[in-house]
Amino acid sequence: MKMNELQRKQISSVLNGLGAGLDITPSEYQRAVDSYQAVGRWLAAEGSTLAPYEPEILPQGSFLLGTMTRPVNEEDDLDIDLVCRFSGVKAGWTQYDLKHEVGKRLKAHRVYAELLRPEGRRNWTLGYSEERRFHMDILPAVIGQGFFTLLEKRMSDEDLQKAQDMAIRITDIRHRYYNTGTDVLSWPSSNMFGFAAWFKYRSQVTALRKALVLNEAIQPVPKLVKNKLPLQVIVQILKRHRDIMFHGDEHKPISIIITTLAAWAYSGEDDVLTALTNVVAKMEQYVERRYDAFSQSYHYWIGNPVNPAENFADKWPLCVQKEKKFWKWLDQVKKDVALMTQQQDLFTLREAIEKPFGQDLVKSVFTSIGQQTREQRENGGLFMAAGSGLLGNVGRTQVPNHNYFGSHE
Repeated sequence: MKMNELQRKQISSVLNGLGAGLDITPSEYQRAVDSYQAVGRWLAAEGSTLAPYEPEILPQGSFLLGTMTRPVNEEDDLDIDLVCRFSGVKAGWTQYDLKHEVGKRLKAHRVYAELLRPEGRRNWTLGYSEERRFHMDILPAVIGQGFFTLLEKRMSDEDLQKAQDMAIRITDIRHRYYNTGTDVLSWPSSNMFGFAAWFKYRSQVTALRKALVLNEAIQPVPKLVKNKLPLQVIVQILKRHRDIMFHGDEHKPISIIITTLAAWAYSGEDDVLTALTNVVAKMEQYVERRYDAFSQSYHYWIGNPVNPAENFADKWPLCVQKEKKFWKWLDQVKKDVALMTQQQDLFTLREAIEKPFGQDLVKSVFTSIGQQTREQRENGGLFMAAGSGLLGNVGRTQVPNHNYFGSHE
């Protein structure tokens, strides 16, 4: 049976509800912002050996993209990825020196010393698990001389070079010159801010698409918006599906692959259901097969749009389970989205999405829908589509107002 417009709007509303349910709350958001800004002030305070290099804490990853997803287990931490951006470093400093100066400064603070976890490969982690249920991964990084000038430029799909030029230099214990390289340009590079600019541009609805000023995508405090763009909701939904399907599995598809493929596959649709259906159908088109001369064989390639030399699927040849589970997940999410679109009423729709997205999350979404339905009915603005159990504010049959005494007027 062909889906009518009311059904499409109703299912899109449910999908938006899933996205909202996966988001962090305004209070969680504000606690995270207050916490990382306080860390930034401590690193930059007068008397700090880091102060001359203008340290600033900036969000990266899903916190910056607006695609954070609550953990399946509510007892688990929220993971907030941050960059500690420096304008330069002291002459003669190596990656080791910068990273350990950051660690030393954190250890000099009574509270942060207690929160600090063992040194990571690239990051320092502050765990606020006891009081706030999140941890912050802080990556020390150095920007280039023209970085701030670059932020004033505009980017479009036809001009990815500007985003590619936003790469910064980071610290990495496994890097060959971690302990010896004093030339910052020899340090490993990363381009999380360029990726954020690209994602923000791709997320625009077609009718509203415009060239993007790069600094719009990199804010010390990104806005927490209630009504997200379709692509942001889609990424949240896809990551949730992955988390439910592979909960606790270290070989599950990684978020950067899901986010990148979804962004490439998104075509600016303005409703979430149409966009999600199209995205899951097209994602595999952006997984390439490339010949590797070293191994003399073909491998899958999911390129970083702002670093053409980087393959997000580079671990697949080393661990066949990662490759297999990606394709297994993509096949399953296609089936689950198709099943969802076949439902003719809210009751069967709820049954269809409880397993792939989680019973508790779906229950909360439908509880909210039930509340909205009662309010609309009481206001006389609720209609039922003919031949369907779907409800909305447009339709053919007006639903009478209940008086809760066993009859209705």
